[in-house]
Amino acid sequence: MELTDYLRVLRKYWVSVFAIFLAGIAGAAAISMLMAPVFTASAGVFLTVNSGGTAGELNQGSSYAENQVRSYAQVVTTPVVLQPVINKLGLSLTTGGLADKVTTTVPANTAIVNIDVTGHDPAQTADIADAIAQQLTVIVDDLSPQGQGGTKSVKATIISPASVPTEWTSPRVVTNLALGAVLGLLLGVGQAILRYRLDTRIVGEAEVAEVTDRSVVGAIVFDADAKDHPLIFQAAPHSIRSEAYRRLRTNLQYLQLNGRKSSIVVTSSIAGEGKSTTSINLATALAEAGQSVLLIEADLRRPSVAGYLNFDGTVGLTDVLIGRAGLSEVVQPLGRGNLHVLLSGRIPPNPSELLGSQPMERLLAEATDRYDMVIVDAPPLLPVTDAALLSRFCGGVLLVVGSGAVTKPELATAIGSLESVDASILGLVLNRLKASELGHYGYHHYYAQHEQADNLREDETIKREGPRAMPISPADVFANQP
Repeated sequence: MELTDYLRVLRKYWVSVFAIFLAGIAGAAAISMLMAPVFTASAGVFLTVNSGGTAGELNQGSSYAENQVRSYAQVVTTPVVLQPVINKLGLSLTTGGLADKVTTTVPANTAIVNIDVTGHDPAQTADIADAIAQQLTVIVDDLSPQGQGGTKSVKATIISPASVPTEWTSPRVVTNLALGAVLGLLLGVGQAILRYRLDTRIVGEAEVAEVTDRSVVGAIVFDADAKDHPLIFQAAPHSIRSEAYRRLRTNLQYLQLNGRKSSIVVTSSIAGEGKSTTSINLATALAEAGQSVLLIEADLRRPSVAGYLNFDGTVGLTDVLIGRAGLSEVVQPLGRGNLHVLLSGRIPPNPSELLGSQPMERLLAEATDRYDMVIVDAPPLLPVTDAALLSRFCGGVLLVVGSGAVTKPELATAIGSLESVDASILGLVLNRLKASELGHYGYHHYYAQHEQADNLREDETIKREGPRAMPISPADVFANQP
C-alpha cells in the first residue's frame, strides 16, 4: 500500500479509528483511576572511612568506601536489615515481601546509598524508609572491621531522612493517557487496514483499478430517492445526476463501437446495481441531444422498465421475437418522438434461447437502421448469460458497477464472462457513488452544483421577464408522456 492508499483508508474508516483512539484514552484513564496510589519515600545513607591524615591515606579511604558501598547496598534488602525493621514497626510482612518494596541505588562515583520504599500509606512508607536507614547504620557498624585504636573502619551516617510523600509516584496518569492514546491510535489504524483488506466491495474508482484496467466512463452520484423518480431528467433536469448522465453521453462519443453498430448493451454483475435506471437516463440524455433512440428492455426474467415508466408492458420484445408483432407495432414513444421504448412483454419460459436467436439479431439490425442509437437493458451477467449473448449482436457493452453493492471477485467474474465471448467492453459506469468517492470527478460535482444554482436563477429570471428563444430543454423530452 502507498501513502495515498493509507490516507484513503483513514478517510473511509475515520469514525472507527477516532472511536478506538478515544477508547484507548478512556481505558487508560479508567485503569489509572482504579489503581491504588503508590507513594515512594526515600532516605540517604553516606559511608565514610576512618583513615590517617595524610593525602594518600585519605585517598585510600575514599576508594575503599566506594568499593564497599555496593556491597552494603545489597545488604539493605537482606533479612539482617529488614527483620528488625518488621519487628520494630509491627509490619504484617515477610522479609521477602518487604524486600519487594525496597530499592537501593548508588550514584556513580559516590559513597551514598539511596533507599527507596514504596507503599500505599505515605506515612508508613516514610517510617519504613527511616527504619531501614537506621538499621543499615547499625549493620554497617557491626560488619565494619576495626581499625587502629579499636575504631570502626567504615561508618554509616543518615544524610537525608525520609519525609512523608505528598504526591504519588504511581499511577503516572499523564504517561498512561499518552500510552493509551498511542495504543488506541495503533489499534484504530490497524483495524481500518484490516477492514480495508477484508472488505472486497467496490466503493470507488480505486477499487475498480485493482480489478481491471478498463476505463471508468461515467460516475453517477448516489441518490436514495432514485427508485421513486428514476427519470431524473423529468424530476430534476438540472441536478448533479442529470449532469453525470450528460457527461456519460459525451464520453460515449469518443468510444469506438464494434463494427460501427450503433447499439449498446447496458448490464451489471449482479442485480441491484442500477443498470435499468442507467439505461433509461442514458437513453434520455441521448434523445435530449437530438438523436433518435430506442430503449429495448431485454431483461426477460425480472423486467422493471415498464414499472419505472408507468407503461403497459404486456406486449413488447417477446411478441416481436416469436413473430406475433412487428417492431413498429410494439414500440412506445416517450416524450416528443426522439425516444422510443420497446418493453419486454410477457416473460417467456426460455429467455436465453430467445435473446440469442436469429430473430433477436434481425431485430437489433432493424433497430440500428431505424434509430441513431439503440440502448439494450440486459440482465445481470453473473446469474444468467443473456447479456453475454446479446453482446455479440451489439456494438459494445457498458458495465454498470454499483458502489457498495458488488464485490471485486464478482466484478472480475463479470468482466471475464464478457471477455470470454470477445465482447467489446466500452467502459464501466460507477453508479450509486458517494460524493466522497468521486475522485477526479469531484470537479464536475462542484461545477454541477454551481451550474444547478445558475439554472435555478435563470428560471426565476424567465418567470419575471418572460420566456426567451431557447433550444430544446430536458423537460421537452418528456412532454406529452403517457
